[in-house]
Amino acid sequence: MDVSKWISSRRRDEKGVAAVFVVFVAVALLAVAGLVIDGGYAMAAKREATGQAEQAARVGADALDQASLRSGTAQVDPRLAVTAAQDYLVRVDAQGTVTVDGDTVTVTVTVTQQTAVLSAVGVSSLTVSGTAAARSIDEDQA
Repeated sequence: MDVSKWISSRRRDEKGVAAVFVVFVAVALLAVAGLVIDGGYAMAAKREATGQAEQAARVGADALDQASLRSGTAQVDPRLAVTAAQDYLVRVDAQGTVTVDGDTVTVTVTVTQQTAVLSAVGVSSLTVSGTAAARSIDEDQA
């Protein structure tokens, strides 16, 4: 076989290789952009969820048992604490869980963040959560 014919036949076999390479690079860049952009949105949603959980926990920790106040030892009323924290979450349009353990109220807020770029590769949403706890304190404990 003539070398020049072999070289020219090899060149023809490589047609379209650059297009395939460009497609793979474009998909990789889209994935990286999606991670950066949608990751940023998810981090902002987590920060907001944590802030909501912090405030709900504070509100819950302030729900004290009236009888304990009269006796001089402030204690959280678990039923009132859960109700107060859940009411706060409803006011700020958040979904979460509230638990009370002694004088500590713990709130976890869960948010589903819709994706802007990753939806192009099949990831339509990211779920993030923020958790915070607050303790009821009185002047003697501070």
